[in-house]
Amino acid sequence: MTIDWGEWLNLAIRWFHLTAGIAWIGSSFYFVWLDNHLVPPKEGDATGEVWSVHGGGFYHKQKYAVAPARMPEDLHWFKWEAYTTWITGFSLLVLIYWVGAESFLIDPAKARMSQTDAIAIGIGALFVGWMFYDLACRSPLGRNDRALGVVWFAFLTFAAWFLNHVFNARGAFIHVGAMIGTVMVANVFFVIIPNQRKAVAQLMRGEAPDPALGKAGKQRSLHNNYMTLPVLFIMISHHYAMTFGAARPWLVLALLGLTGVAVRHVFNLRHRGAPTGRAMAVAGAMALVSVTYVSMEKATLPVEVESVAAGSAAETWASVEPIFVKHCTSCHAAKPTSEAFAAPPLGVMVDTYDHSRAAAGRVKKVAVDAEIMPLGNMTGMTRAERDALGRWIAAGAPQ
Repeated sequence: MTIDWGEWLNLAIRWFHLTAGIAWIGSSFYFVWLDNHLVPPKEGDATGEVWSVHGGGFYHKQKYAVAPARMPEDLHWFKWEAYTTWITGFSLLVLIYWVGAESFLIDPAKARMSQTDAIAIGIGALFVGWMFYDLACRSPLGRNDRALGVVWFAFLTFAAWFLNHVFNARGAFIHVGAMIGTVMVANVFFVIIPNQRKAVAQLMRGEAPDPALGKAGKQRSLHNNYMTLPVLFIMISHHYAMTFGAARPWLVLALLGLTGVAVRHVFNLRHRGAPTGRAMAVAGAMALVSVTYVSMEKATLPVEVESVAAGSAAETWASVEPIFVKHCTSCHAAKPTSEAFAAPPLGVMVDTYDHSRAAAGRVKKVAVDAEIMPLGNMTGMTRAERDALGRWIAAGAPQ
């Protein structure tokens, strides 16, 4: 019996990452909701309170803007949810995209580089992203959250554009997500938790806690709140080739990321009891623009189909079979010639006409649209060859 330890490790870390992410983002969403529902307390020195009911019990929560007059004996710190999410996410990034850079990250058609070069760019992206964001927060720009948000969004869009020119599109998406996730957990590790510890220490010494500490932590927490939906989208984006398989995937990522920010703003307004009509209209418009843009890019395919029908650019099995032989059948055949596989991966075969026609939908998704096959484009499949496959599939895979 052979056990594929790599796949089991991938599954274990991914499951751990998902569980930790739910715990972190869930607590983040809850505390934003809590802040937005606080009302002035009827008694005591708290700055806000809220009553709620859940699971058959009643809860009375109070908030102190700086700190209570006396420190409680048992104080819970919300930090390990964030740390564990980043550690497991970074582990997946290393395991899949850095260890497997030649298959899942490097695209020779875009930039020829070694595995070491690709990893260096990935590490640099995480470091530069945090440094840019942190310096922006500490600069005069940090006094205006809206202006800071615009600048940060522009930086991330540029990063997506740049990474898409050196990595394959899916790898670029994941690294932008890793940049955002790194900024979010760094906010917790370098600002939010240290500031809270300083406030506690001041209180224990009998000093009045510095209000600036809580203000800075609150700002970073608010930023994290708006970045959650974009990073969640990136976590699942590799399942949807229509996004990273677009002609300009960096623009699709920007549009859908902005949609996530708009949706989160609707929730924040709703929790505060503020009008949401305008914000909902903006979020709906952003979603419509995103879908329309991706659809417009894909709309070029029917034009090719029309030319096929007219016989001007007909593709038949005879014209596409050499493409399959050159780039696909070493792995996806009844008896693969590649030493990496004893059987065709996922049972997909393209070594005969019947097999290729049956797999046409999958071929279109991973080879034509997403450009993730062949893995790492190690055989050097060109855009013209992918388009030829696309025309053949769109015409009904004629023999």
